[in-house]
Amino acid sequence: MAVPVAAWTGPVERKKPADTAEFLRIVDAAPTLRRMPRTPRIPLAPAQERMWHAAAAGYSADWNVARAFRIRGQAVNIPALLGAIDDIMRRHAPLRTCYPATADGPVQVVMDADVARIDVRVVDSFAGELTERIAEFSGRAFDLGTEVPIRARVFRLGARDVVLALVVHHISLDGQSMGPLMRDLVTAYLARASRQAPAWPPLPVDYIDYTLWKHEYLGAYDDPSSRASTQLRYWANNLVGRPIPLELPYDRAGSGYRDAAGALLRVRLDADIHRMLLHRARQSGSSVFMMLQTAFAVAVSAFAKSPDVTVATAVSGRDDPLLADIVGNLADDVLMRVRLDRAADMTELLDQVRRVALAAFANPDTSNPRLLRCLPQDPNHPLFQATLILQRDDAAPPGESIPGGLSVTEVPTGVVRAKHDLEFGLTEHYDHTGVPVGIDGPFLYPMARFDPETAERFAEKFLATVELIASGYTGPIAPLLVSAPRRRARRVRNRPAPGC
Repeated sequence: MAVPVAAWTGPVERKKPADTAEFLRIVDAAPTLRRMPRTPRIPLAPAQERMWHAAAAGYSADWNVARAFRIRGQAVNIPALLGAIDDIMRRHAPLRTCYPATADGPVQVVMDADVARIDVRVVDSFAGELTERIAEFSGRAFDLGTEVPIRARVFRLGARDVVLALVVHHISLDGQSMGPLMRDLVTAYLARASRQAPAWPPLPVDYIDYTLWKHEYLGAYDDPSSRASTQLRYWANNLVGRPIPLELPYDRAGSGYRDAAGALLRVRLDADIHRMLLHRARQSGSSVFMMLQTAFAVAVSAFAKSPDVTVATAVSGRDDPLLADIVGNLADDVLMRVRLDRAADMTELLDQVRRVALAAFANPDTSNPRLLRCLPQDPNHPLFQATLILQRDDAAPPGESIPGGLSVTEVPTGVVRAKHDLEFGLTEHYDHTGVPVGIDGPFLYPMARFDPETAERFAEKFLATVELIASGYTGPIAPLLVSAPRRRARRVRNRPAPGC
């Protein structure tokens, strides 16, 4: 079954106090994730705050997560499929949660499963119009205060061939949620097709447990010794004085800034480059992610003509194994400020990026809206303009299939939303034996700001720097901080029209 895999951002290293007794005291003080007693007011989890504020500002549709899955291989039982959608809404509370504003801030309100049912239309269609129809279906904004954050539609191409389109607002789902969501949907469908209820094991905790535990873990911002205050101080100190915004070579600027309609380039690094990156990462006590993030910082620096750049990545937020099968938004952005003028050569820059990444991963819980309020910068400027996310995809062993003869594959949705100026979503691929076989993924950019040729130059600069790092380059940084020449990139494929 081809479904997206979890975002992977490398190891998280917590700083260990020099005194062992003090270290043990801190560990003992950390609350254990568990079933939590319900409180009258359920706040947003930190990872949800950015999406809620964006929706309140009128940009809700930019955060719609659209996925489409083609189901083939036997006569598709439409009533069973509709029943399975109802089953996953019952199992996963975020799919039936509203997020109204109150006098004390936004809250989570979980609707009763018997009330929170959605109308799933079944429409006849054909392959030639499918992408356009799914894109149209996916574009409507959710009213997070009154509406459950999920929509579904079934496009019937034939008795043995249907496409299920799911649209979920990002406030209720992250990339790592897609695996458990689709597994549960298939389990429920097979059960309903056999006229049974799905017999899945109960979840050890749910998203509301996670939210309440997270707030207990972080503590209050008015407590200067709390984790929340400590992390906020880290970011405020780390980011002070950085150049914002970066002066990227926009082809258009001004009124188009808020237009998230995007285009994408497909980029790929072959198995040899992947293998060499992995080898250099292991030699330096680093990770493939950190190798790629170093190349990304160099490319952003070259394009912005700035030796001080702040880029972003995402952390999964699922360190505890109890969260592995939860559907909800646990992932959040963390920033990485890279000072290229403080690295004499590539070895020093790789070491700096490793340290910056580990520090960012150790302070992952300060929401962007709160941080923006605390920094001395124009609030109209974003915290970051460039982001790179790396996930990992391990191939299934040969012969693995879904029970019941079903084939479920992901199909294009026709939706490209570029919420940032420069945005890589890369995936590491390994075969079923663990051998690296390549890295690929889309580079997204807003069409309101960049022409395709400019985007190609940036992608080419990034890929060339990755190959240089993979080859073992240890030389000076300064010669690399030159933008790629204006020529058509050879290793990227442009898709100016939406379609991913």
